[in-house]
Amino acid sequence: MGLRFMEHILILTDDPAGTRDWWCKALGFREGSHPEFGFPVHWLYIGDQDVVHIGKKSYSKHQDTYLDAPGRKAALGAGNGGTGAIDHVCFNCTGIEDFVGRLEAAGVHFNERQAHNQALYQLFFVEPINDIKIELNFASAEAERAGRRPTRTAADAAKVEATT
Repeated sequence: MGLRFMEHILILTDDPAGTRDWWCKALGFREGSHPEFGFPVHWLYIGDQDVVHIGKKSYSKHQDTYLDAPGRKAALGAGNGGTGAIDHVCFNCTGIEDFVGRLEAAGVHFNERQAHNQALYQLFFVEPINDIKIELNFASAEAERAGRRPTRTAADAAKVEATT
């Protein structure tokens, strides 16, 4: 027994179609099949794996009941949030130039980061429909070949700490 991998995230939104369209166009997901739940959903795939599920926020009592979990604060309800402690979602990627082009074409501003002493290059941005922070991780060698330069590194934080 044990965890094997993270399977998916569910985004409950006032604009499921717009959210689906943005994630597909800006990030390259594809919409695919899903089981019937008794409420509308979109499943977005990377290859053969569904990883992002999208539904209408507070669509129905059935949806709220289906998605509820023991111990949730009753005032929030299943379709009304309650996971605000999650800061961002992250995807491991290749093709940094393609992603930068997609984000720029979509008018998305992003921060470029370099993890200190690691072969990891990151793009951070906010998905504009639901205000979800997204991190895209690339091999730093790929970013270097593409001429990308981070606007901040983990080493920058150590310099700031040393001066305060």
